Amino acid sequence: MNSIFTYIFLGISLAAPIGPVNAAQLDTGIKNGFFHAWIFGFGALMADVLYMIMVYFGIGQFIDSPYMKIFLWSFGCFVLTYTGIESLLTIHEIKVDMKSGKRIRLRQSLVSGFLVSLLNPLTILFWLGIYGSVLAETSQNFQANQIITFSLAIIVGILLWDSTMAFLSSGARKFLSTRFLIIISLISSLSMIAFGIYFGIQAYHTLF
Repeated sequence: MNSIFTYIFLGISLAAPIGPVNAAQLDTGIKNGFFHAWIFGFGALMADVLYMIMVYFGIGQFIDSPYMKIFLWSFGCFVLTYTGIESLLTIHEIKVDMKSGKRIRLRQSLVSGFLVSLLNPLTILFWLGIYGSVLAETSQNFQANQIITFSLAIIVGILLWDSTMAFLSSGARKFLSTRFLIIISLISSLSMIAFGIYFGIQAYHTLF
């Protein structure tokens, strides 16, 4: 049980660092509420699980190739820059009133979370490094079913963090002023654009 809790904490630690996924989830929660933010996080988790499976079956080496990195850096740049700019353009729609503002479908939040995480090179490199190391360590001391159990514990940790982020971002709509929400959303949007530009620079350096 101690090992399981350790891996749950590892999952929380993997999800907690501020990055484009957390910034986008925070922005989603402020604009559309808890369920949209949670579904966004679940979509991001689907991408995480996909990469975990790929690393588990040894496909991660393919992602680590230079050409694949250029492709991922470039698409990460496009997706995050586009998402950030789109978020900036809809900042004026933020309202403290829960019933006001433009509503989007949950499916759109799910797809957005999946794509932002899937095309986030930091996520990919993170899973190749961290989860690859976890597999290398646990495979020496544990059986396959125990490795799967620990992997599920990591997923539980990520889900706990996503739920916390969704609660905090949606709760902010109830207790904070419209101006403050706009400032938070502005910072989140600009951070997504900044990450997008950073990914573009990395793609350029990898190419040349």
